[in-house]
Amino acid sequence: MKRHTGSEFIFQLFALLLAIIIVHAVYVSLIRPTANALLEEQMALQASGQAYVAQRSMYVVLRDYEQEACFILMLWAMAIMGLKARNGFVEQKLLDQQLLPIDSSTSVLPEDTRALSRNIENLPPSQRYLLVPRVLLAALQRFGATHNIGDTANVAKEVCDAESDRLDSELAMVRYIAWAIPSIGFIGTVRGIGEALGQAHRAVEGDIAGVTVSLGVAFNSTFVALVISIVIMFFTHQLQLLQERLVLNAQNYCDEKLLKQLKADK
Repeated sequence: MKRHTGSEFIFQLFALLLAIIIVHAVYVSLIRPTANALLEEQMALQASGQAYVAQRSMYVVLRDYEQEACFILMLWAMAIMGLKARNGFVEQKLLDQQLLPIDSSTSVLPEDTRALSRNIENLPPSQRYLLVPRVLLAALQRFGATHNIGDTANVAKEVCDAESDRLDSELAMVRYIAWAIPSIGFIGTVRGIGEALGQAHRAVEGDIAGVTVSLGVAFNSTFVALVISIVIMFFTHQLQLLQERLVLNAQNYCDEKLLKQLKADK
């Protein structure tokens, strides 16, 4: 489990670096140059006094640093959730396998648990530490030690509850990102309004170009941040639903494949 935690931390670190590189490259090469050209064209038309209709371009909406930061965090959160969803699907596939060589007509006695435990222990390391094998192994070991079916069912439930708490705690980073994205958008709002107020004297003199650009920063950053936050929260809830179903299915698997076949000594 410690090795799994370390590898996940390294993955998150590299995912963040890759998200920064990709998003910044797109902004430097495409979004900001195009947005600056459009803004310069609009300011030139406005300064010349020609009649024109200002076009709302997505390049202008996305051009500021706050929006760039929001997209970086979005890609980072997507990478983290993608890894966790992949792990969840791998565990879900394991539920379709027969991990114990017993059927519904076979009774499992306490002296059988050692041989059955070897079937779990002989699984490849990539499968041995998944939820279902851990639940089965813990249940077999408890039944072999106590010869009590009630204790065996309790330990299986305890392992599933602990896994549910662990999965929920590992979503803390994703929840923090989902909270941080709107906050960054509000920072852009404050920055844009502050810049607009700093150019209020120009607006009084008739030059409103700077004020409109600054107000655009204020509203665009909030708009983009809130849209991204909605997307992140949707996928977060879908991932949480997947994990909750996995824990429930693992507990049901243990009930159906093992606990119903247990027979304690009289």
